[in-house]
This record gives sequence, structure tokens and C-alpha cells, in this order.
Amino acid sequence: MALLLSLGGCGMGGFSLEKAAIDRSIVTGNVSAAKEGQVEDVSLLADRITIRNAASAADLQELAGQPIPWVNADTGARGVISSIAEIRDRGELCRVFSTTRENFDGVALYKGRICMVGAGNWRIDEFGTL
Repeated sequence: MALLLSLGGCGMGGFSLEKAAIDRSIVTGNVSAAKEGQVEDVSLLADRITIRNAASAADLQELAGQPIPWVNADTGARGVISSIAEIRDRGELCRVFSTTRENFDGVALYKGRICMVGAGNWRIDEFGTL
């Protein structure tokens, strides 16, 4: 009998999903927003360098338009560089390309431009989503 009375009490004023609320007192961390011109994702920065290295090292004549796969083992991202072409801009040798980037966030399409700054060194002039 005592068991039935105690169970009845739970049903009368017990837990209700309508009364449940989010506990906003729990804070696990704070990530500030990226400022203008600041790279907001460190893994994206590492992937940009990997993409630059793959695009600059490619022998475009030997590839004859074939896509160039790339993988960054440090971030787990991978993708394929396509539509790569060499151009001359104000005396500089540059390569323009598009690439995919697949990581845990999903797949995105980027466009980029790298230019040679001497003795095999390349800088990233443009890199952004399409």
C-alpha cells in the first residue's frame, strides 16, 4: 500500500517536459569571432599551405589537365585541385585553380591563386570559397 501511495505522488506533481529549461549557467568555453583579414580556422590555414605546395609542385604539361589530388595528414582534410592554369601577371608567374576541400565539416569548393616570388618559393595571393 505504501508503494502505491508513493508512486501516486510522483505522478501528481512530478517531472514535466514543459517545465524543463536550458541550464545557461554551464559554460564550457568561449571562442572569439575572427577579425577582418584574420584566418578563423587553423586547420584551413594548414590546408591552404598543403594546397599551395601541391599546386606549385605540379608539372602542368605532364598532367595535361588531369586533376591533382591532395591530402593533409595533420588535419585529415583532402581534396582535388582542378582547372589549374599558369598566367603571367605584371611579370610574375602565377597559377590560378579551383579545389575541393573535404573534412569533418563537409565539402567546399575554393578558388585560389599562387604566384612565384623567386627561387621556387610561392605565395598565396587569393584563396576563398566560391
